[in-house]
Amino acid sequence: MRDTKNAISLATIFALGLTQIIGYGTLYYSFSILAPGMAKDLGITLEQVFGVFSVSLLVGGLSAPMIGKQMDGIGAATVLTVGSLFSALTLALCAWSPSVAVFALAIVLLEVSSGMVQYQAAFAALVESDPKTASRSITYLTLIGGFASTIFWPISAALMGYMSWREIYLVFAALNLVVCVPLHFWMMRKGKAASANGTARERQRVIGAIPPEARRGAMVVVSAAFAILGFTLASILAHMVPMLGDLGLGAAAVVIGSLFGPAQVLSRLLNMIFGTRLLPPMLAVISAALMVVGILILGLSGSWLPGAVAFAICLGLGSGINSIAQGSLPLYLFGSDGYGAITGRMAAARLALGAAAPFAFAMAMELLGISLSLFVTAALGMVGMAAFVSVAMATKRSVVAAG
Repeated sequence: MRDTKNAISLATIFALGLTQIIGYGTLYYSFSILAPGMAKDLGITLEQVFGVFSVSLLVGGLSAPMIGKQMDGIGAATVLTVGSLFSALTLALCAWSPSVAVFALAIVLLEVSSGMVQYQAAFAALVESDPKTASRSITYLTLIGGFASTIFWPISAALMGYMSWREIYLVFAALNLVVCVPLHFWMMRKGKAASANGTARERQRVIGAIPPEARRGAMVVVSAAFAILGFTLASILAHMVPMLGDLGLGAAAVVIGSLFGPAQVLSRLLNMIFGTRLLPPMLAVISAALMVVGILILGLSGSWLPGAVAFAICLGLGSGINSIAQGSLPLYLFGSDGYGAITGRMAAARLALGAAAPFAFAMAMELLGISLSLFVTAALGMVGMAAFVSVAMATKRSVVAAG
């Protein structure tokens, strides 16, 4: 019986891993590669394209709490199924868009669909399936999902040599429709069957480390920390490959950018092997420190190839651990009850602040230059790191007091 449950759990993780690669690759990572073609085709500036993207991130952030409540209500797997269908439709709408207005609407809808199919929903599905093993499952899932940028940055760049951005988005729509919808639907049916058989009653709740009277303050600090680090990461990722090219790295920019994905995977693999004794608050601190160090290295090294490689690796390591922390830290601090709504509120704060990141960083590079913009971004990351340190210290005090 246990072997059967383990097999089903692994199948769920691998299914979610594949859909996360497609979800992040088609809805997020490909955008910076395709954006110049979008701007040229629509007759607008690249800054305006990223301005639309920033608005979409804001709307996505505002929709996150509602999506989180729906996950607690109708089930995360159901939200994933509807979201992957919605993703396919909105990608097709974007590809068809005959005007800037329709294009802008489609990009906004794409970001709403992202909140229904990416990590927020996938983590909730794992907690819904088995709260006690969810933290470990989240690590496994992020290990697989870390290949999204490695796969889709080169694929998007290569396809641009043969297809228009509209045709590429149609291919991406087909991927979501043909691969993601059936896998999410299978998960939804499996979850409903388990509930009907009474299996769901066997699951045990996870009790949070933060006492109920202190949770509101902790929620504010954690949400702010994730939001600041999300802004920092989104600023870089939205411009990573073009920025590296502008620094003078030429054709190596795509190769260097592709190191980001393997570094994410490596950090998650190292966490699986050596990080089992590290509590989620400390993981969050380490993730922030790695991202800040990577950005500082690039700001100091400029076009020096080893420095750019170190930057991509450090950023990927930090981002990989940060993804784990986004799923495991709320579960550790606040427990499994209402997990979807809790992570939805956190995602809202992160996405709302991150909404301005692509546009703000593009303007900063235009006004301040790349190096100074990187230093300012690193300084913001240090603020987020300090917030995570305060949470780690507060959690330690709570655990000691409870013991």
